[in-house]
Amino acid sequence: MARIVLDRVDKVYSGGVKAVDGLDLEIRDGEFMVLVGPSGCGKSTALRMIAGLEEISGGKISIGEQVVNDLAPKDRDIAMVFQNYALYPHMTVEQNLAFGLKLRGTPKAEIKQKVREAAKMLGLEQFLSRKPAALSGGQRQRVAMGRAIVRQPQAFLMDEPLSNLDAKLRVSMRASLSQLHERLGVTTVYVTHDQVEAMTLGTRVCVLREGRLQQVDTPQRLFDNPVNLFVAGFIGSPAMNFVLADLTSGNGGVQVSFAGYTLPVPASVLNEKAGLQNYIGRQIILGIRPSDFEDAAHASPEWAPMAVRSSVTEELGSEINVIFTIDAPPVEHKDTADLAEDAAEGDGDMAIPLTDNRALWTARVNSRSRVRPGQHVELGVDTRRLHFFDPSSGLAIGHPDTVRRAPGPQDTVTDLHKAG
Repeated sequence: MARIVLDRVDKVYSGGVKAVDGLDLEIRDGEFMVLVGPSGCGKSTALRMIAGLEEISGGKISIGEQVVNDLAPKDRDIAMVFQNYALYPHMTVEQNLAFGLKLRGTPKAEIKQKVREAAKMLGLEQFLSRKPAALSGGQRQRVAMGRAIVRQPQAFLMDEPLSNLDAKLRVSMRASLSQLHERLGVTTVYVTHDQVEAMTLGTRVCVLREGRLQQVDTPQRLFDNPVNLFVAGFIGSPAMNFVLADLTSGNGGVQVSFAGYTLPVPASVLNEKAGLQNYIGRQIILGIRPSDFEDAAHASPEWAPMAVRSSVTEELGSEINVIFTIDAPPVEHKDTADLAEDAAEGDGDMAIPLTDNRALWTARVNSRSRVRPGQHVELGVDTRRLHFFDPSSGLAIGHPDTVRRAPGPQDTVTDLHKAG
């Protein structure tokens, strides 16, 4: 096992295209770190630089206590698992598992023992004599993982290994990966564009955008405390709802108003979010997660009411997604524009604004709700979980990483850490 450190790592391609820009990241010994972000954000490039498959343009990469900038991939003591399995079709499962060990000159008895142990761990014992063509997609991916496991490397590097599997198999393979990591404890760096996969697998998750680090934290903290509009909209499914709103004081407290609605801002929220009081009398961007709504008939009495007319309902068995419009335009910001572009490419689930320029929102409610398309329904909003963003910079108001100094419009969490 080993700690992996990226220190101001850059990757610049010909023509000046910067795929990775000053990436600072520490992956702890034994950690399962997930790199996530939209297509073209630099996550696979970063992984390939750790592996030595891409030459870095600047900075330093360390694996364990060794700087590996000039080491060949074979000398970095890492094992990669790709999305296309990369198995030898003419070899049996047993031969595929043993191949890397044979190249290293490992004694036959040791090879046999390691192959049998990996096969047992992955449930491949009955398939050892089969060739890849006779296996299912999930079985092939397990063979690819087994080939990495038998080498007992310092770190596993996985580049979207589940993307070729169907949805149901991906769920079971995620569980298998989690169990494997718990059992082996090997440092793992895992790349995916699927934020649900990132949230369910990662010890910590690193969100990248345009080659720059946006935020790295545990999955729950990313969900609860996103550092900016981009992370807030990218993490979570369905995505967070946004609107430009007025933060005002009156009627015995602070409230936020938008599209004909007024929601109270609890005193506890004002106290928790340092600097939020400075925005009273100004416009902010308000964010509400779909999961922080509920049908008022099933919501806590203290939740604020919000009457809407449902446009579409998606019944998911255990819950219902209520999709409705609000009388306000979609938020116009670089962060939300990037999210909408990513959604259009099929990598996200951001709602597409309606043609009459009214924003489309989603509320996730209890399956016992009787709401149906076209009906008026009163929703409850958990105002303790409202999110507030600066309309200029897009940074979260009151987030620990954004209160160290006044943010600028181009700031990322990396910049803010350096300023602190």
